[in-house]
Order: sequence, then C-alpha cells, then structure tokens
Amino acid sequence: MSNIERLYSDRAGKMRKSVIRELLKVAQDPEIISFAGGLPNPKSFPINDLVGVIKSVLEDHGDDALQYGTTQGVKGLREIIAERAYKEGIDTTADNIIITSGSQQALDTVGKLFLNPGDTALVGLPTYLGGINAFKSYESNLTGIPLDKDGMQVDILDETIKKLLKNDITPKFIYVVPTFQNPAGVIMPESRRKNLIDIANEYDIVIIEDDPYGKLAYDVPHVKPIKAFDDEGRVIYISTFSKILSPGFRLAWTIASDKLTRKMIICKQALDLCTNTFTQFIVREFIRRGSLDLHILKICEMYKPKRDIMMEALENYFPEGYLCNKPKGGMFAWVTLPKGIDTEILFLDAIKSKVAYVHGKAFHVDDGGSSSMRLNFSYSSNDQIGEGIKRLGNVIEKKLETLTV
Repeated sequence: MSNIERLYSDRAGKMRKSVIRELLKVAQDPEIISFAGGLPNPKSFPINDLVGVIKSVLEDHGDDALQYGTTQGVKGLREIIAERAYKEGIDTTADNIIITSGSQQALDTVGKLFLNPGDTALVGLPTYLGGINAFKSYESNLTGIPLDKDGMQVDILDETIKKLLKNDITPKFIYVVPTFQNPAGVIMPESRRKNLIDIANEYDIVIIEDDPYGKLAYDVPHVKPIKAFDDEGRVIYISTFSKILSPGFRLAWTIASDKLTRKMIICKQALDLCTNTFTQFIVREFIRRGSLDLHILKICEMYKPKRDIMMEALENYFPEGYLCNKPKGGMFAWVTLPKGIDTEILFLDAIKSKVAYVHGKAFHVDDGGSSSMRLNFSYSSNDQIGEGIKRLGNVIEKKLETLTV
C-alpha cells in the first residue's frame, strides 16, 4: 500500500518520537559514555534475591501468577502498597490503588481520562518528557509554569490559572514531579505542597503527582507526598518500582479517590486488560520478605557517591558560568550553560567525543531550555562519570572558543 499514511487518524499524525528513546539508540555504541537515559544502574538489581523469590512464586502461587489478573491488580500487592503509603501520610486502601504497566501507562490513562483535543493542562518548566508526550498525544495544549530551587512556582501558577479562566479556558489538571524532579532535581518543600493543594481546591483542578524518585534521598529527610495533604480527593498519586527495584518488571501504581479510581480502571481495561500478573506476585513476595527497604538503602549508598563524583567533575571540567544546583536525591543533574550555546546542536559534537546527554529543549513546552542539559549519574560507573564529564567539558570549551572568535 503506497499511501497508507492517508489512513492515519489525526491523532496519529501528530504523534512524535520520544527524544530520549531516540538518543538512547545513538548512545548504544559501547564506546559512548551515556548520561542520557534515566536508567538505574544494573549492578543495583537484586538478582540473587530474586532467583529465590521467583522460585517461591512459581512453587507456591504458580497457577495464579501465570494466569490473567484483574485490571486493578493483584490484591495482595495493592494491600502492601496501601500499608506503605499509610506510613507516608496517605490514608488509602487497596481499593483505591491500581497497578499499572509502568508509570507511562498511568500518565497515558490520565490523558485519556481528562483531555479532549484543545484542552489545557499545566506542567512544569522544565518537566518530564514522558508526561509531555503522554498528554500531547491526546492533542492537548500544555502551559508551562517555571520552576525555581523549590520546584513549581505556585505564585506564577495562581496567576496563570487566573489568566486562563479570564479567557474561558479551564485547565484540566496540574502535572507535577515534586520530589527530586525530572529533569531539574529539585524538591518541593512541604509549605509549597500545601499551597499547591490550596490552589487546586480554590479552582477545582486535579493534581497529578508523579513520584518515581521520592525514595532516592541522599541529603534530606523525607517529605510527605502532596497526596498526604489531599482532603478533597483531587490528587492522583503515581509511583513506580522501576527506580527502586527493576524497570524491566514494568510495575507502577496509582492512588486516587473512589470515583477517579473507578474511571481509571475503565480506561485501563482498553489498554491491556491487566498488568503483568507474574511480576506483581514477584514484587509482592519481595516486599513481604522485607527485602525492598534494605534494597533501597543499597541503591542510595550506590548513587550518592556517583552524584558527588559528577558534581566534583563539573567543577573541575566545566567552564565558568555554568549553573547546577546539587541534587539532594534522584538520578539527575540539570546543568545550564552560558548563553549562546545550544545544547541540541552541541549534542552532535558530544557524540563525536563519545559522550551523550539529553538537551534541555526536550523538557520544555515553550521552546525554552536551549542552553540546558540533563545528566544522569546513576547508570555509568564512577570512572566513566569523571571521564564523561571531562569529555563533555572539552566539547563545551571548544564551542565557547568559536563563539568568542
């Protein structure tokens, strides 16, 4: 069929490739030191522990674990998640939890549930690319709210909502990654989280709280999720096992009110009927044995030195005038270079020097971020981090020389 494109839906025609997924293809060269993907370090995977867990699941629960499951997810896993959420201040039950096929499915479900073509949602500047792609696939308009060192600026958020309402535009939801934000690495303090709830209550807007990194804390005490302050059932909380156990399991979860949960289950039924049952049983058993919290501690012990090595390398090899706030958790450093450097164009030079990153424009819905880049410090070895930053620093210095000629 020579012109099959003419049969595509309008929505399909507007879909775009994921910048990060395309960059990861380029970075597959084993000689390239990649800071591009948000990849956990494979040495963190508890392979030996999982061998015993998987054997136990097959022997004790094989008939159920290898069968179709309910759309909402294995009840035993949802009950454990509810217990853990309660310890973080979220008053919930297993009935309000859905196990999804990764956080991306949860974000897609949110888009399907709330967004008509032309609708408006509010996101951070910068914000997670996967969220941008999920929401844009439903032909929505995304309005960016700038971040500072404490996350989304709620005063600007309030002003923006007022302006939209004056123009008869009601934003459907506020999407926020409040803890060790991807890509900026910042953490929203409790006072601002409460302010965000107040704004959502005042304007009757839903909050989508995406929390993949909250457990990866290195220098700060735990901060309660925004959902813990939700008295009106307007926060949909999303978290995942991808960063604290294994992304290959493709397991995440949502916590929402009864009404929202029922609707999200219906949306999910059309996507995959049910999430992988086998991996749900594996994770349930892994947590039941008390292994998850110990494993998270091991991950933090591995990642914190990597963060410190990257920060030191940036000081040693990057030119004067760069900006980077030391992330207190998570997996990313957000670097802004001197004006005049376009990191999307610079990427081609970086690849020639065998180092990769994600350019800042990918995380902006307003065409901003041209001089910024996201660097992942969790995946590479300690030696690779130092060498990779050195290579990248040399690339930047050469570019600066061309700008001053």
